[in-house]
Amino acid sequence: MQYKISPSLMCMDLINIKEQLTFFNHHADFLHVDIMDGHFVKNITLSAFFIEQIKPHTSIPIDVHLMVEHPTDFIDQMANAGADFICPHAETINTNAFRVINHIHQLNKKAGVVINPATPIEYISEYIHLLDKITIMTVDPGYAGQPFIPEMQQKIKKLSELKKHNNFKFLIEVDGSCNANTYHQLLSSGAEVLIMGSSGLFKKNLSLDEAWKKMTIDINNAIKTIK
Repeated sequence: MQYKISPSLMCMDLINIKEQLTFFNHHADFLHVDIMDGHFVKNITLSAFFIEQIKPHTSIPIDVHLMVEHPTDFIDQMANAGADFICPHAETINTNAFRVINHIHQLNKKAGVVINPATPIEYISEYIHLLDKITIMTVDPGYAGQPFIPEMQQKIKKLSELKKHNNFKFLIEVDGSCNANTYHQLLSSGAEVLIMGSSGLFKKNLSLDEAWKKMTIDINNAIKTIK
């Protein structure tokens, strides 16, 4: 079973950012950057300036998650800073989704959407075929370290079946509480990309190398239990 890992950079040790980026260059598949405006969610995290600063130090695709009320105000900034995937929340683009997705593609970037736990997959059905990635939030957005919402397992499975049935090409990504307690549910349901945050990778009592090895062992053990 293949899977991809996307470390959430809002959880990294910013004091040792260059050292950690060097490590990720040899291990990770994506770099996940959360952009929060303090309105769509009650938190403020990283920025286009942050992406601009790390871009020269990595060849890994930078995946931007726009947790903002007005994503069209941010898309060009993120593209110019070096983002490779630009992913607004479906809840914020429903009145102009085709325009937003087409604009991201016109910038030669990959277009994704993020779906909150209470938002059904049907919400994006009219433009799902245009997407390069769909992210299922398995916690309510805004903060790291929240518990997994078990109802999301069925949503991931439904999206995976929809992808197979229609031969869609988008990646299925999960964001929230990806750790040893949930790897089996996530991967067996069809998750392809795991966003790794404070519960699965970034540990205060472990070095990044040690935490990555533990994460890999935990994921491989979970895979062995999938029939």
